Amino acid sequence: MSQGFLSKMAFGPRGMRWLFNLWPPFRGMGVKVREIAPDFRRVVVELRMKMLNRNYVGTHFGGSMFAMADPFYMVMMMQVLGREYVVWDKSGGIRFLKPGRGTLTAEFNVTQAMVDEVIEKTREGGKFEPTYAVDLKDGEGTVVATVEKTLYIRKKK
Repeated sequence: MSQGFLSKMAFGPRGMRWLFNLWPPFRGMGVKVREIAPDFRRVVVELRMKMLNRNYVGTHFGGSMFAMADPFYMVMMMQVLGREYVVWDKSGGIRFLKPGRGTLTAEFNVTQAMVDEVIEKTREGGKFEPTYAVDLKDGEGTVVATVEKTLYIRKKK
């Protein structure tokens, strides 16, 4: 899903959730968006264990774990900041802490402090490249991996 595609179509939280859940890469990997808050400041995503997303040793494939966390901070910030801002993914990384088994969950949150920081740092028209992290947790609440995403944000000229 490119930023152009999403930005040209006006989806509310229900429509966006529906779109993500129908998106073939997510469907094939077992990724399911469980919740998108009405203000786009909270998103809950699951990764179910399936035959097609297991690695050689029977745990979650790392690429699926990263993909479940890939687009959300960018999309959330686009929605929260509005059309007067440019928001892109700049980079990302994942740190594996334990083998991922069963259903994994990620909860993304955009706080008012995060939004205020973006507004302050881009006030003069410059870019801001914040890094946000999300933990991937198993069914027992144990963190199995942390995904970091760096965004590129600036006010449109």
